Amino acid sequence: MRKTVVIGATPNPARYAFLAAEKLTIHQEDFVLVGIKKGEVFGKEILDLRSKPEIDNVDTITLYLSAFNQREWEEYILSLNPKRIIFNPGAENFELGRKAESQGIESENACTLVMLGSGVY
Repeated sequence: MRKTVVIGATPNPARYAFLAAEKLTIHQEDFVLVGIKKGEVFGKEILDLRSKPEIDNVDTITLYLSAFNQREWEEYILSLNPKRIIFNPGAENFELGRKAESQGIESENACTLVMLGSGVY
């Protein structure tokens, strides 16, 4: 089973990262939540981004951080060695996408919610 890491996770149900966790749950996708907000979402604890948690076998990282807020975490994001990174609307980052692709990581400006809803995730 592929594993998705949601970076920018939050327990706030009004945020898109929360909605992504909900859709991943509905679609029975394995996922890990990482963010600076504390809490639990759909039975999963949000891991503290500041501690740069080790996560193995990452297929996809779906980003819910602005490009500005990604800067501090770029090395960590790339160190997870995902197969792909999805830059959701508002998280587009040409520089990080270029760095990822230079390491053989697929980079997509897309919407995780739409991808899951349309069956192209």
